[in-house]
Amino acid sequence: MLAYFTATILFGALAAPVLFWTGQSLASHGIFPALATFSFESYFHRALILGALMFLWPFLRWLGIKKPGDLSLSANRHWLRDLGVGSFVAVLPVLACELVLVRFGIYSMRPSLSWHAWARVVPATVFVPFIEEPLFRGLILGIFLRSLRPWPANLASAGIFSIVHFLKAPEKTTTAVQWNSGFISVAHSFDQFGEPMLVFAGFTTLLVIGLVLAYTRLQTSSLWLPIGLHAGWILASMAFGKLTHQEVEALPWLGKSLLVGLVPLAVCLISWAWLRAWFKCEDSPDS
Repeated sequence: MLAYFTATILFGALAAPVLFWTGQSLASHGIFPALATFSFESYFHRALILGALMFLWPFLRWLGIKKPGDLSLSANRHWLRDLGVGSFVAVLPVLACELVLVRFGIYSMRPSLSWHAWARVVPATVFVPFIEEPLFRGLILGIFLRSLRPWPANLASAGIFSIVHFLKAPEKTTTAVQWNSGFISVAHSFDQFGEPMLVFAGFTTLLVIGLVLAYTRLQTSSLWLPIGLHAGWILASMAFGKLTHQEVEALPWLGKSLLVGLVPLAVCLISWAWLRAWFKCEDSPDS
């Protein structure tokens, strides 16, 4: 697994400038103009995901994994229902929380909307869950389940999920993109650790999100419910970010984003509680 992650990071560092220049070139010729709005760090993150997918097949072959059952996954006859339930359970608490934040003046509605900004919401909602869930809840959790009991495996995979998302360079780390810009981003990925409270708050929320997603995967032996959850959280948080502007920080309740603070943590726990109640109803004899 260490070799897999090393190869992924090296590929991401080398491929990120190429992806950035390609995106800028396409945008300058009127093809997908929204590509011009993405920072280099966004391209670097996508390059890492691309590298993870590219090295996935040889990694699976090396581990002797030939079918989903080898990763404790099985077919799901209720995949559409699970996808819908996951989206609903994710969106509703976040939406209620967002309305409260606007009501108390922590966020304010933007006077106008940019349709170019909305161009990021739909692709992220659709593609990110279908990439990250097979990687983190499918592959990584499945590998841990081969040698660990469910909850230690859950915690280990959630920890990796949190670390990978938290280790990223600040948005304006690279101003002039060069061939070595990807390696500069790797070097600055630890800059956020200079703010211990931010690290603790952000890492904790991401860890809980990872635990909830892994929990639903363990309960269903399928990826459809965590995909629905992941998509719902992305849609609700990104749409809110496009519609509103943060007026004040209210630490420890809420930081600079909806991933930092006790409020986002509570919202994740509410979704978790709803899912536990739903699973209990599903398992009851009268259901």
